[in-house]
Amino acid sequence: MARRALKLASWTSVALAASGICLYSNKYLDPSDFGAVRVGRAVATTAVISYDYLTSLKSVPYGSEEYLQLRSKIHDLFLSFDDTPLGAASLAQVHKAVLRDGRTVAVKVQHPKVQAQSSKDILLMEVLVLAVKQLFPEFEFMWLVDEAKKNLPLELDFLNEGRNAEKVAQMLKHFDFLKVPRIYWELSTKRVLLMEFVDGGQVNDRHYMERNKIDVNEISRHLGRMYSEMIFVNGFVHCDPHPGNVLVRKQPDTGKVEIVLLDHGLYQALTEEFRLDYCRLWQSLIWTDMQGVRKYGQRLGAGDLYPLFACMLTARSWDAVNRGIGQTPVTATEDSEIRNHAANYLPQISQLLNRVPRQMLLIFKTNDLLRGIEAALGTRASASSFLNMSRCCIKALAAHKKQKTRSLFRRARISLRESFSLWKINLHELVLHVKGLRLTGWVRALLCWLLPASH
Repeated sequence: MARRALKLASWTSVALAASGICLYSNKYLDPSDFGAVRVGRAVATTAVISYDYLTSLKSVPYGSEEYLQLRSKIHDLFLSFDDTPLGAASLAQVHKAVLRDGRTVAVKVQHPKVQAQSSKDILLMEVLVLAVKQLFPEFEFMWLVDEAKKNLPLELDFLNEGRNAEKVAQMLKHFDFLKVPRIYWELSTKRVLLMEFVDGGQVNDRHYMERNKIDVNEISRHLGRMYSEMIFVNGFVHCDPHPGNVLVRKQPDTGKVEIVLLDHGLYQALTEEFRLDYCRLWQSLIWTDMQGVRKYGQRLGAGDLYPLFACMLTARSWDAVNRGIGQTPVTATEDSEIRNHAANYLPQISQLLNRVPRQMLLIFKTNDLLRGIEAALGTRASASSFLNMSRCCIKALAAHKKQKTRSLFRRARISLRESFSLWKINLHELVLHVKGLRLTGWVRALLCWLLPASH
């Protein structure tokens, strides 16, 4: 309890220190400075996920009561059982074992006192957040406590984690590069989860990929496709893609590169209204439709802070958003602006995070974790990655329109328009490849005519 209190106190001190250097004298925000928000976005996202200290990887003693109870039955269930855990966290630890029938499995065991302790931890978090609010009324972080109360019980139910794993495996079965370990239900409970053992290197380990001749750009593209499909098409999003939960490997039999997705305890289910508005917002951002950025940013709760919202989503400056995030590379000047001005907008970031739908909070977290992986691999978002996002948006919006009509003729028209839009994106991607990702004026003019934003 003391160790967890120390972690929460540390987070609170960061929030207090950051807020202490904010300049809140200006009532009106200068959109040209919105590039400064990336560091502020990272700080705010840290607040959004501060309760993740319960699940972050770190070394903990593994001689727990439940571990010892399980150890006494090991000879009945397993041919072998590794004493040293593969990974340990505050909620659970994972061991490698071999069943009597020869199957190699990963055994995830929940620590025995987590269930009882979690309510105390959330109470402590609530007290600290209220203390921050008393000292700095402009900072609204009570939604953080609400999110912890909602999500933590789900993460403590390992059967729920198993169901999520099977759901996402079925949902993305058309991706032959994705591997979700199989769950062994006959040996699983709410506090012990047995699954297929799958080895690999962490997704941010460039040296592992170099040794195994795995293309980091291919991995980055696969991650983008996978998460675009989750968010825009299915509205069911794995919200904890830190490197320990995303492995890469070459398939033992075929040598084909695979992404292994682990730890399915935390998912965000998006409502249809939110998912479609989010699709339209990203379409507007990708194709530089600033009216659409304003419209759908406001529909998602940003209000007059929609420029800040756009910058937080894209991790780009407001100037870059206006010029086109797919056509404007990240520069050292832009990064410098972000570092130098971020703290000025922390009160507005707090206000924005209090406004947007709760679904957006875990999306922010997921975006930040994915960008962290991109940064580690040196694969910043390219025009091609934005086009993959646009493909998913087009598919999602077309599917929604088809559901809303019973007319076969209208459905055929929607399908034709969808196919034509996807063909135009393929053409655009080909042009980018030929031109070395440098757009000429006539190509950009052609794209503006061919690809109006879908509203």
